[in-house]
Amino acid sequence: MKLDGLISGLKTGELIDALMDVSAIPKKLITTKITDRNSIITNLQSLNTSLQALVAKAKAATGPTSLAAFTATASAETVKVTAGATASPFSTGVVVDAIASAHSVVTAAAGADAWAGTFTLVASDGTKTEVTPNGATPQDLAKAINAAKTGVTATVVPAGTDADGKPLSRIQLTSAETGEEARFTLHRGTGADVDAGSSVDVATESGAAVLTQGSDARIRMFAGTAAEQTLNSASNTFTVSEGVDVTVSKVSTDPVTVVVALDAKAQTTSAEAFVKEIAALLTRIDNGSKATIGAVGETTTLGVFTGDSTVRNLRGALASAMQHPVDGVSPSTIGISISDKGVLSFDAEKFGAALADDPEKTQELFSAIAGRVETVTGQYSDKYDGLLTQRITGQESEVKTLKTQVERWDIRLEQRRATLERTYSQLEVQLSKLQSQSSWLTSQLAGLTNTTSSS
Repeated sequence: MKLDGLISGLKTGELIDALMDVSAIPKKLITTKITDRNSIITNLQSLNTSLQALVAKAKAATGPTSLAAFTATASAETVKVTAGATASPFSTGVVVDAIASAHSVVTAAAGADAWAGTFTLVASDGTKTEVTPNGATPQDLAKAINAAKTGVTATVVPAGTDADGKPLSRIQLTSAETGEEARFTLHRGTGADVDAGSSVDVATESGAAVLTQGSDARIRMFAGTAAEQTLNSASNTFTVSEGVDVTVSKVSTDPVTVVVALDAKAQTTSAEAFVKEIAALLTRIDNGSKATIGAVGETTTLGVFTGDSTVRNLRGALASAMQHPVDGVSPSTIGISISDKGVLSFDAEKFGAALADDPEKTQELFSAIAGRVETVTGQYSDKYDGLLTQRITGQESEVKTLKTQVERWDIRLEQRRATLERTYSQLEVQLSKLQSQSSWLTSQLAGLTNTTSSS
């Protein structure tokens, strides 16, 4: 309703808006508080996510070989070396006597209608699988063999034509795996026929052939010595030492030298990355806890974590985990230290020297520190009862309560505006009545004056 200037000449709408602005101050204060709380929640959630990621990394770092890093090389490109976390410095020579191969058979050439009946695949361990194609073509048999999923694949190969010009075909069968255990035979006949000896091995038929025998790879270690040792593998990969594997791809008559050595640089880099991540987290907390004091007459700006005891305690717990001695040994002995200003740092040169001097004790100290970090981060970031998680939940509950208050204020202010509009509307009505009465009285007085003048 537009009330401005009807009778009173007042700007009633502006007056009501001004009164409503005053009435809405409590709501605006609550809305501002909600915005602040949401900002805090967002930052706490981000911090909690970082902590949860750190939990996993700290857990991995607590392992007894978490710093394990090696260089693995071979004197020939045909030998590849890999070193796992459980490896140790190692050097030896290997002679590659044989490479693993798949078993492969090709049948004799036959016409398009020569592939009917039951066939039996016999694995190296004697397992029999009967295969009966739906038709008599080579494609029908190949499809049935592939569908049996025995680890043998079948492919139809053109084989020219017969004397009458009709097409001939072969079926090539190949084991999916390499090694002696991948060998197989394909028989014309049922499993019972195989047992009875009345079946026919297709590889023995005229024109058929065994293309390659399934065989294991074979290497010799310590060749030419009294300790010479032969290793076999169906996959061309051998474990030559704990955590050390070699994969061969070509026969070699001369020994191939395999060397596994500690990679101190990679170990130091791994430790440095872990410490720097924690340092960045501490710096993030510090920056979020600062209060910027404005000049005279200006506002002081508080950090998003300023005054938050949970975050402050988290910061202290992480710092303690990184700097307190482990069994009387200070982390600073391996290059991990915190300055008097609370800045966590990592001395790569000092850590490398500690590794060179005593790798086992360095690993033990680093793992112990990581274990303490895992405990702290887990205590604060656990998704059910973590201290930081509970802090976030508390803030979210407070925001929910504040939003309820805002909704109530919306109703209250709506009622307040309706009351003001009704009041000023009635004021205009009353003024209108008074104005009408004034006009009537004025007209009556004017009439009396005219009558008196006539007399």
